[in-house]
Amino acid sequence: MDRRRFIKLSGASLMLWPTAPVWSQMPSPNQPNTGKKLIWVLLRGALDSLHTIVPSTDSSYRQHRPKIANDLLTSALPLSADFALHPALQNLYSWYQAKQFLPIVAVGSGYDARSHFDGQDFLEAGLGHIDHDSGWLARAVNSHQSQGLAVSQTTPIAFRSSEQATTWYPSRFRQTKQDTYAALLDLYQESPSLLAQLEEGLATQQLLRDSGTASSGKANFKELTEACGTLMSAENGPDCAMLELGGWDTHNNQANRLNRQLTELDQGLAALKASLGSQWQQTVVMVSTEFGRTVRENGTAGTDHGTGSCMLLAGGAINGGRVLGTWPGLKAEQLYQGRDLKPTSMTFRWWATLLAQHWGLSEKQLAAVLPGSQKYAIELVRGG
Repeated sequence: MDRRRFIKLSGASLMLWPTAPVWSQMPSPNQPNTGKKLIWVLLRGALDSLHTIVPSTDSSYRQHRPKIANDLLTSALPLSADFALHPALQNLYSWYQAKQFLPIVAVGSGYDARSHFDGQDFLEAGLGHIDHDSGWLARAVNSHQSQGLAVSQTTPIAFRSSEQATTWYPSRFRQTKQDTYAALLDLYQESPSLLAQLEEGLATQQLLRDSGTASSGKANFKELTEACGTLMSAENGPDCAMLELGGWDTHNNQANRLNRQLTELDQGLAALKASLGSQWQQTVVMVSTEFGRTVRENGTAGTDHGTGSCMLLAGGAINGGRVLGTWPGLKAEQLYQGRDLKPTSMTFRWWATLLAQHWGLSEKQLAAVLPGSQKYAIELVRGG
């Protein structure tokens, strides 16, 4: 390889992948853009829903969790006659009161084992089986003819198989000097493709810098959500995005760890709302995890891999202020396989309902995006 070509390729790899969501290079939509935004937040590690949406009136709850339930029961924020919210979720609680937050209890994806990696892959595929080459968000943006953004260093399974989706993540490198950019712009004059990507990347970088959300090094969740909202609310910004937050595998010291995790989630979602601005009113945010955790606490004040969990829906477009889902109970005979919260509704069916109500996808389109997942007959979206 000659020196000039090496410089071109290495320059692209160092500078473009973290900064270039190339919306302008995506296919033009075949239908008008409604401006309705859809954001999926995947909590990797299996969130304990019983420590998040607390079943405050279930008499078996305290019996199963003598160490980790007591303080939570006295400090949780009341949602309904039967459920309360973890006190770290202060912003979500205010959204609940404003009818912009909708928790759903006892939700499962249909995955029937307890492997984090397989459970996440199953969830991202949205097919009822694992497929590493096709994701449910990719099929959704293809059907809707919209643009997608994964806030990730690599393309997650959820966005694979779509040419209408791209990735963005803050650069891990120190700030590049402007004369370096100028030299690369000159060098790329012979390569229209690389030049377009660099120009788009610089424009994105400037957009985030102007908004005060630019970051270098390891970004935290709040910084990522701020950047995501800024990009989505920009002119010709993406209609769909995916964010991830890890650290939910709480086998020990769960109370303290989840307090930190839920605080980070709550503050990140608040930053997302702020950066979306007026676009928040047309936004649906879906928060999901691969599976739940055991009903009984273990010997290290934690919980182990389980089955049923919860789904959190938020956004100005959400018809919130209520708790949905059929509660299965926590008595020994009501538990799934004698240890887990029993799922009474399906993740993919809730997604199908949202795609139909928020994006107006037809039955035929839903069958392609989430095969076999029938909609629920309930209004999740205002006017849906």
